Amino acid sequence: MATAETAATTTRTVKPADHPPLLAGDRGPIAVSRPGLHETVLKILKPLPRGVILDCPTGEGALAQDLLAEGFDVRCCDLYSELFRLDGVEIKRGDLAGTLPYASGSFDYITSLDGLEHIDSPPQAFREYRRLLKPSGHLVISVPNIMNIEERLKWLLFGYTSHFKPLSEHSKAKIHYDCAGMDEIVVHANPIGYNELRYYLEKNGFAIQGVYRDRKKGNQWLYWPLVAFIRLLAKLTPEKRRKDRWTDELASDPVLLGGNTIIIHSILK
Repeated sequence: MATAETAATTTRTVKPADHPPLLAGDRGPIAVSRPGLHETVLKILKPLPRGVILDCPTGEGALAQDLLAEGFDVRCCDLYSELFRLDGVEIKRGDLAGTLPYASGSFDYITSLDGLEHIDSPPQAFREYRRLLKPSGHLVISVPNIMNIEERLKWLLFGYTSHFKPLSEHSKAKIHYDCAGMDEIVVHANPIGYNELRYYLEKNGFAIQGVYRDRKKGNQWLYWPLVAFIRLLAKLTPEKRRKDRWTDELASDPVLLGGNTIIIHSILK
């Protein structure tokens, strides 16, 4: 018969000391995403009919926990399923850059937050979204916003953005230790912005329903003169070129004045 102590060690909320050092210990799932991201995603999904939803990558299961509370039938998948901390919920191991372990047309919804920037093959992930969703299924994705005004200036001045910094040997060694060799948890390998997201969504038969930011950044007022200049240039651009180059979208609040994360809600046509 299991003692209370041995029973406790079998729960997913307990991670041993040799787990990734930053993630060890006894606790429930917490979000590693930027503040406001999960709240925005829940606002998108809350008015919609309940159904079966895949959360991939799921991390520790923080979003899945919120989705369960909202009445969704949740399935979870992650490259490192051992990180999962939510008891009583199905978790499978799967690579978003490969083929996920589910039958085609299994889901009404997919949430895929902060995953595309970590993988070697974002185009494959979009093919999987298309395969796994039922017709008229909903997809909610997010990536770091590399196209807001602050990040554009950082790229101009330093040659890199906040979320895609150079990785020195020292930095890589620290990540490798902190993540116990699971470097993909932290490493951002693929900068991908609104243009690429929209291209791959439309190529795979998705229609964008809305573009959102996680939350407003407090220092945006510093950039208003430059934002005003960019928007003036956008208005002076001929209409056909504005349509062809998505000029209005790129000067919109969620993109140009976005927070740390851009979120896109789309439906499979």
